[in-house]
Amino acid sequence: MLIRKSEGIRSSEITPRSLYLSRRKFLAGLAAAGAAAATAGGVREIISPSATVHAGNKINGLQKSPFSTTETITPYKDVTHYNNYYEFGTEKTDPAEEAKNFRTRPWKVKIEGEVAKKQELDIDTILKMAPPEERIYRHRCVEGWSIVVPWVGFSLSELIKRVNPTSKAKFVEFTTDLDMNQMPGTRRPVLDWPYKEGLRMDEAMHPLTLLCFGMYGEDLPNQDGAPLRIVIPWKYGFKSAKAIVRIRFTEREPMNTWNVMAPNEYGFYANVNPNVDHPRWSQAKERRLGEFYKRPTLMFNGYDQVASLYSGMDLRKDF
Repeated sequence: MLIRKSEGIRSSEITPRSLYLSRRKFLAGLAAAGAAAATAGGVREIISPSATVHAGNKINGLQKSPFSTTETITPYKDVTHYNNYYEFGTEKTDPAEEAKNFRTRPWKVKIEGEVAKKQELDIDTILKMAPPEERIYRHRCVEGWSIVVPWVGFSLSELIKRVNPTSKAKFVEFTTDLDMNQMPGTRRPVLDWPYKEGLRMDEAMHPLTLLCFGMYGEDLPNQDGAPLRIVIPWKYGFKSAKAIVRIRFTEREPMNTWNVMAPNEYGFYANVNPNVDHPRWSQAKERRLGEFYKRPTLMFNGYDQVASLYSGMDLRKDF
């Protein structure tokens, strides 16, 4: 059960009633339509209508990354119209509607804490720190659904190396923008605003951890975290902070937002682990967005190259 400040979140806002009903409609529709509905992509379109029309500015000079998966990419419309982004509302469809006029320029990011070069960086300065890469990553949401997205960015380590963390820097904390005028969801006390997340330093420095500013070859849409977010493909989605305005290096483990709100449900590490269930549902299987049948959840979401980061740890205790 969520504690005090999350009392305003209905169960339908975590697993929306609309999604539940759409699945029931799917079952009824499948029975009525028969085999015809299951051909030529019919199943995908019944569950999650998709489109290939993009609206962002094209990013030039993209490099293909060897970190990419070869799995089928989730359609653009699905990824941009089914989002967890409580600053713009708790329903999955809220961010696409409420964030469309969110201003991402000018934008600055403060670098603070245990770091030699405390500074405030303009977003365009950050974007020029390294050549942009396209990385096709799979993702797993704690609620049981997953996606495959071609993100654009570069390893977070490129920024970290330029600001010279001190020997005391053991963790990195990320803070999301808090603008009640532009973010209607922040006018409700559903979370302890602003949203904060954190990583251990070795996690932040791992080459898979992406400082992200685009997807599908274009600028990052507002509802997906523009203008700057992180992407950590082996962790559950809530770890990937969006619309970042502050990066702080700390000696002690930072208190991330969901861990504060419901510590029995959302741990600091949030590694994808099919053997550790959420208190209210199993994590053993997942449903790819746009598909009906579930598939087994992979340890570390299939990114076995990070396993050494947690050698000797009890991943049931440090979940």
